[in-house]
Amino acid sequence: MVMQYRLKGSKSGWKKYPGKDKLKEGVSKYEFRLLNEAMTKVLVKPTNYSKCLKRFRQIEFFKRRG
Repeated sequence: MVMQYRLKGSKSGWKKYPGKDKLKEGVSKYEFRLLNEAMTKVLVKPTNYSKCLKRFRQIEFFKRRG
C-alpha cells in the first residue's frame, strides 16, 4: 500500500508519504489517502492522518492473519 499526502485545501498533486518526522509541518496541516501498491485504486479517500493510519493497520492485520 502507498500512503500519500498534500496540504489541506491544496489542489496540487499528491506526494508519497516520507514519514511523520520528515514533514515540514504537523500532520494536522495535511490530508492523507491510501492507495493499493499499483496506485490504481484509492483504498481510503482523503482524510486526516489518524483515520488513514487506522485503516492501514487494519488492512495489514487481516492481510497477515492467515
